This record gives sequence, C-alpha cells and structure tokens, in this order.
Amino acid sequence: MTTETVAFRATNPTQQAVMRDGQPALVSRQKSSIVLVRPAARQIQANGRPVFVVGISNIGRGPVDFRVSQVEALQKVGEAEFQMQVITYEMLAQEEKNRQVAAAIITGLAAGANAYGASRAGYGSYTTPSGRSGTFYSPTAAVIAQNNAAIQNEAMIGATIEQGQRNMAALEQAVIKDNTMMPGEWYGGQLHLSPPTVPANGSQKSYTIVITVGGDRHVVDISQAPTGA
Repeated sequence: MTTETVAFRATNPTQQAVMRDGQPALVSRQKSSIVLVRPAARQIQANGRPVFVVGISNIGRGPVDFRVSQVEALQKVGEAEFQMQVITYEMLAQEEKNRQVAAAIITGLAAGANAYGASRAGYGSYTTPSGRSGTFYSPTAAVIAQNNAAIQNEAMIGATIEQGQRNMAALEQAVIKDNTMMPGEWYGGQLHLSPPTVPANGSQKSYTIVITVGGDRHVVDISQAPTGA
C-alpha cells in the first residue's frame, strides 16, 4: 500500500509549524481563537481521504461559534483551484449505515446457506457389501445440525450488529461537529476531506484548509507527498 505524509507551512507571523508527539502540526492564533491542526495518522493512504485532528480554543471574552459548513478546503493544481469536499459527521454516519446494510445482507446470505445446509444434514446414503444402495434420514442428526446452525447464525448476526454499533459510537465521539465554545474552552475532533487530485506531473499535492471560528479565519497550508520523498 502506497502511503503519503503531510507537512504544514506557516504563512504569517501568527502561525507556527511545530511537532506534536512526533507528528507535524500547525498552530494558528487569531484575535479570539487558537487553532491547532495535525494529521490523524502518521501516514495517509495514497488516493485516500486525508483526516486531520483539529483543536480549537476560545481565547476571547465571549462565546464563539464553530460551524463545519464554514470549513473550506481548496487544492491548487497549476493555475487551477479545485474544491475539496468536507466529509461531515452526517455523511460518515450515512456511509456507515450503508455499510451495515451491506454487511447485514451478506450475513443474511451466509446464515441462509448455513440453515439450508443444516436442514439437509439428517440425510445420508449407504451402500451394502452386496452392492445395494439407498438413502436414510436421521432426525437426531438433523436436530443437532439445525441447533448448531442456529447458534452460529445468532453469533454472526450479533457480531455484525455489535461492530456496527461500535463504528457509530466511534464516529460520534471522534468526528468534529458544530459547537459553541465558552471563553477558555477547548473543542476539537477529526476533520475528514475528500481525496486531493493527483497533479499531472505526479508532484506533491498542495491544498489549503480555511477554518472559521467566530470572526476569525485560520488559513492552513498543507503539502502532501509520498512517504520518504
């Protein structure tokens, strides 16, 4: 699997490129807020969605609003600019629901095949030393097989539901959402973006995330290149 890493560039005196726990990060300070941005993982899968952890601090005297709809992401390729979609919590939750539906269908097919196999388990065939052959049916064997299949199916379905619930809980806890911050309060979470376009020359990808907090506008310049490049 090809991976890429990101780097940040401070573009004005109110910004500082730093290292946080071995990962690059950018601190941006404006009149009423501080924003800290770093990648959610040390490496990003090539052609995958970049995910960043965004921390926001209200250093003003009154409440300030953060709205995911006001976050912008723009990629510059040559002289052209491309909009990168911000993948919201609602979008991610819907994707997870769709995945759960697909998983339930697959689990249902597997459970159906399991049940059908169990329903045939009581049947068998025999051949005598004299060459005669025939079939027989064992109710006991059928009941045992059907009970085992029911237990296996229940476990499969239960595991599918449990995994889906865990995934939804993780999204609820991790992904950044709209929030009003009181003075002195920190808030943050994961910001998911659509994959950046690969430049024709195969060079590094450059894009900008604009994070609006109240009346403050934090512009974060990012470069993304193959790991080790």
